Amino acid sequence: MPPIIQVALDTPLHRTFDYRLPARVAEVEPGRLVAVPFGRTLQVGVALGQQADSAVGADKLRDVVRVLDDRPPLPPEILRLARFCADYYHHPLGAILLAALPPRLRNATPFVADTPWLALTEAGRTAQPPARAKAQRALLDALRAAPQSRGALRLQKQTRHAAALVAAGWATWARLPPDIEATAATAPAPPATPEQQAALDALLPALGQFGVQLIHGVTGSGKTELYLRLIDAALTTGKQALVLIPEIALTPQLEQHFRRRFPGRRFALLHSGLAEAARAENWLAAPEADIVLGTRLSVFAPLPRLGLIVVDEEHDASFKQQEGLRYSARDVAIARAKQAGVPVVLGSATPSLESYAQALNGRYRLLELRQRAISQAQLPDIELVDLRHLPVDHGLTRPALAALAGTLARGEQSLVFLNRRGYAPALYCPSCAWVSPCPRCSSRLVLHRTSQRLKCHHCGFETRIPPECPNCGNPDLKALGQGTQRLEETLAAFLPTARIRRIDRDSMRPRAWAELGEAVHGGEVDILVGTQMLAKGHDFPNMTLALILDADGALYSPDFRATERLFAQLMQVAGRAGRADKPGRVLIQTAFPDHPLFRHLQRHDYAGYARALLAERRQLDLPPFTRQVLLRAEAKTMDAALAFLQRAAGLAPDAPEVSVFAATPAPMARVANLERAQLLVQSTSRQALQGFVRGWRPQLEAIRPRVARWSLDVDPLAF
Repeated sequence: MPPIIQVALDTPLHRTFDYRLPARVAEVEPGRLVAVPFGRTLQVGVALGQQADSAVGADKLRDVVRVLDDRPPLPPEILRLARFCADYYHHPLGAILLAALPPRLRNATPFVADTPWLALTEAGRTAQPPARAKAQRALLDALRAAPQSRGALRLQKQTRHAAALVAAGWATWARLPPDIEATAATAPAPPATPEQQAALDALLPALGQFGVQLIHGVTGSGKTELYLRLIDAALTTGKQALVLIPEIALTPQLEQHFRRRFPGRRFALLHSGLAEAARAENWLAAPEADIVLGTRLSVFAPLPRLGLIVVDEEHDASFKQQEGLRYSARDVAIARAKQAGVPVVLGSATPSLESYAQALNGRYRLLELRQRAISQAQLPDIELVDLRHLPVDHGLTRPALAALAGTLARGEQSLVFLNRRGYAPALYCPSCAWVSPCPRCSSRLVLHRTSQRLKCHHCGFETRIPPECPNCGNPDLKALGQGTQRLEETLAAFLPTARIRRIDRDSMRPRAWAELGEAVHGGEVDILVGTQMLAKGHDFPNMTLALILDADGALYSPDFRATERLFAQLMQVAGRAGRADKPGRVLIQTAFPDHPLFRHLQRHDYAGYARALLAERRQLDLPPFTRQVLLRAEAKTMDAALAFLQRAAGLAPDAPEVSVFAATPAPMARVANLERAQLLVQSTSRQALQGFVRGWRPQLEAIRPRVARWSLDVDPLAF
């Protein structure tokens, strides 16, 4: 009988599938991609092992259609990491493995990898073409200075000569240019501050062994400089570095910074903003790269020489995937570092309470940077503008406008932060109180004046702006509230000479960030108006004022994490001001100036506020002192979703250490025409909770509801 392989497929089933190998194939290594028939479709799966027989009858076994040897297999360390995720997050292994691959590589169509760089081989370093082969000699000389790109060779009409060098064994095509002597001068490292040097003295000896290091550094304290020096130390020993960032928007600035410090080193970028072909090429190039820089999915990149993992802005909620495999890239990075026996460095000006609690109890090493790296740069003064006693004109008070005008007059730059894109949160009829509802969600349609549309920011539904109220026919509809588009318009009216740029998801694309940075650094922008895309990572030396509008909304939220997130967000925005030799100033408009959050914020006292929140969480049995799993259900009716959850609760195993709460509608109860409900499970013991879910999940799968879809969310961030 032909050998049989176990194949993991992207299905909701927690199992593998057996297939026969075709006669022409003797064996398939674990991790190799294969194309197999599944039902009436052809799917790509991952081979996990080989065996002599199968529990499936011989008459039901099907053959592997094709072994996809046009792309590399998933390495053992990625298979091991995926198994950890399948066990911890209770998600099918096949779905995890296929999701870890770029879309182009999980397609069964033949794939031809691009190799855009021509580089010398060892033989080519001493090769001497015939004297008459002047073009080949010239190309060899150029290659001895630096690898040549395929595009440059085409422009210089040297493609034929390149082929001749490859045929002679003097050159080879590569995905990334190999290590070369830097032709550009390495950007000099600034002298380390005493705090940075103390941190390095603790961190450098830890390279080569697993450990979690939490760098709590105020904004502008030089956390990135620590990352660069640690990466340099890892690269010196022939290792690779993986750097995770929360936002695509941070990629261009960090990449530019890294390339200046490490000219001649090989980089691979991995994020969803890349075109499919580029994403596949960078994933394939990752094993050869020295530094891989990317967003959360890059934690699964193949890195055979991994020596260091850095998670920048580790507190950011963007590291948590909210669909499919609902994993935390920060936590998976820690698991990967442990498996590989390498250190992982978490950095933030406002660490997550989960990480900070681990540092306080000694499981993570805590390193603090309390001063800004530039000696003249001081933390900005934070002032509260009391909305209870001041009139507001289009969302702005007189002190706010005066501060903006004064900053403009001095030739300095300002940031105005409003975490709400669009023109206004809703369209409103003053006659009958109609407020533009989304027909598919329990939310409102947001007014986008520039595109003349009403859009739902939850399901993507959009429609034209009605000429009159659909409810009563009143033609005098009003914009209710303020978004970044309206704020930009308002500021242009109040400060007509100011050069204003709006930064939000509607106005920016990843490629535009490099141009924006050049414009701001070049003094071509006076005021930046934006959402949370502006809150972190950006370093603008001439920015001296940060104005924060409408910060109070989170204080009303039922989410117990709302104030933690608000404090982190405000601290990050405030940190954009005064990062060089000019003093910074922060104005926050609020109706609650006596709230403890703002008082700690004014003192730049993250530690004090974090300890206060941790005391509250401990008293209320909330994370990080308890572990949670959320069972989510979606159905066409709320009754169906709740009925499934109530049945699920009835099947829960008996576990004294685990609390199962009642099923409730989700805070956003309806999205994209589906009603959503949830059931919370909680325990002070992670081990007990994981054991409970392992026993519960088969019971949930046995329900097989036809009217409800369900999923498990381990360590949920959003409720």
